[in-house]
Amino acid sequence: MSSPNPYAIDADTLSGMKPLRKVVYSLGSNLGDRLTILQGAVDAIKDTPDVIVVDVSSVYETVPLGGPADASKFLNLVIVAESTLEPRTLLERALAIEDAYGRERGERWAPRTLDVDLIIVGTTTKDEDSLRLPHPLAHERGFVLAPWLEVDPAGEVPGHGRIADLIQTADLAGVVRRDDLTITD
Repeated sequence: MSSPNPYAIDADTLSGMKPLRKVVYSLGSNLGDRLTILQGAVDAIKDTPDVIVVDVSSVYETVPLGGPADASKFLNLVIVAESTLEPRTLLERALAIEDAYGRERGERWAPRTLDVDLIIVGTTTKDEDSLRLPHPLAHERGFVLAPWLEVDPAGEVPGHGRIADLIQTADLAGVVRRDDLTITD
């Protein structure tokens, strides 16, 4: 099908430029010096070429989901950024940051030094073994939605709806904003 405007310019291909897309990361830590680890992860994302951090939420303390009953509470936050990078590259960067902070993969729901989840990349949807977008459980997780709503009240999870609506049915028990803990952004 031809364009109704024969002189239209496809801005996405102009000079090889790629569009900026909103990227949302959810970070959590429940082992070690949790706040220092989160600060380092935020700094690492900010240092990523072609990623522009727009906002970082407050720190929230949350009870762990699943895993051992005696597991320490998590410190969580959300980063909203913009990037031209492909989703796979953004995920690989997240995994590299986790590895740099000693993340050990093994038992599901096990305590961890750092968890960096890629929640959305624009309106991209993917359902591959190693990359699912939007993150398959983000739309129902209070520890993702509460900090995300704080920094991006108009945010949406593609295919699920607006954060402001989703949070109305999310389990927020055990999700506490910690104004005494700060991340430098």
